[in-house]
Amino acid sequence: MSKYVLLWFPMIVIAIGNGIAREALYRGALGDLRAHQLSTVVLILLFAAYFVWVVRRWPFRSTREALVVGILWLVMTVLFEFLFGRHIMGHPWERLLNDYDLREGRLWSFILLWVALGPPLINRIIGSRQRDAGD
Repeated sequence: MSKYVLLWFPMIVIAIGNGIAREALYRGALGDLRAHQLSTVVLILLFAAYFVWVVRRWPFRSTREALVVGILWLVMTVLFEFLFGRHIMGHPWERLLNDYDLREGRLWSFILLWVALGPPLINRIIGSRQRDAGD
């Protein structure tokens, strides 16, 4: 399981890179909300590609193990978000919680959902392809 804890850390790099790209490339043209929405979709796709790579390189033993890893990554992501955002970046709680407000068009919750459910879904897809190829 420790390898999967370590495999969470590249997700920080991916997310930060995505945020830098958003700010540098399209936030000015789209505005804050639309840029965050597009950035959410892009990050989900980037994480999907990363999950495919992880599953191919270090396959999960079962869908259950993949779900446990996804939930672990979810917890790590939320802890990082609040600890880093609050204590390193100095953001107020209101700003941190704003990303969870679907009524305001904020889509961060979908990233968290994907972090939890993406590994087992990708594992099932890759696993079924590998079984089909072996037949």
